[in-house]
Amino acid sequence: MDASAVTVGVSLKMYFGQARTLDWSRRVADLARTHQAVTSGLVEMFALPATPLIPPVLAAFAGTGVGVGAQDLSWADSGAYTGETSGTLLRELGCRYAEVGHAERRRLFGEDDQVVAAKTAAALRNGLTPVLCVGEPDRVSPAEAARRCVTELGGLLAAADQDGAPGRVVVAYEPHWAIGAPEPASTDHIATVCAALRERLAEDACRAGSRVIYGGSAGPGLLTDLGTEVGGLFLGRFAHDPDAVAAILDEALALHGAGARAR
Repeated sequence: MDASAVTVGVSLKMYFGQARTLDWSRRVADLARTHQAVTSGLVEMFALPATPLIPPVLAAFAGTGVGVGAQDLSWADSGAYTGETSGTLLRELGCRYAEVGHAERRRLFGEDDQVVAAKTAAALRNGLTPVLCVGEPDRVSPAEAARRCVTELGGLLAAADQDGAPGRVVVAYEPHWAIGAPEPASTDHIATVCAALRERLAEDACRAGSRVIYGGSAGPGLLTDLGTEVGGLFLGRFAHDPDAVAAILDEALALHGAGARAR
């Protein structure tokens, strides 16, 4: 993936049932097969459906270049862990990504930094790219948010380093207070935090190819506002309509696509 490329990911959370998930996947797959932002390699896309629907979603996206992953995984690779899904199994199914550390997992299921770090390591050692969510719980200044998020990311990656698990990560900056809000964080706030996170990743030689993207009420129009300040977007409810996904791909092509058009 070119360093100038844009990463666009979508988590469907638990909003869709089987029929709607597969309809959405087929429509977005058709879009990916034809949209120049994707076919040129300018945009790296991934989708995270509900775990039971991963196999048919993988089939829907076959041949499109769109990666598929899970919204969670176990910190263990096998054993008596009822109801859990291992990174080993996800990789065997054909997944390329695994989301880790989302604010909802922390708030609703009590996942702390130790659990998130263990899951990050599990993804990496199984050849999955963690979509590692970081973000400050409460609204603070951009500089303070950057300080907190860099500290959080550093601790999580240090734990993965101890596990001997190199590999790229996609850091999804999602301020907790912006998730589900009517509007995302301000462009200045996003740019400040994402720049600090990029600097932290650049210090880690074993994380080559890593990216920083923004989530938290992200949708059409935000990529245009941010320009080159972020490496892409992590989308939720504002990507439920495939036409919104198309609009974001159009933005990526307009912002970064001069080289893509020449290919």
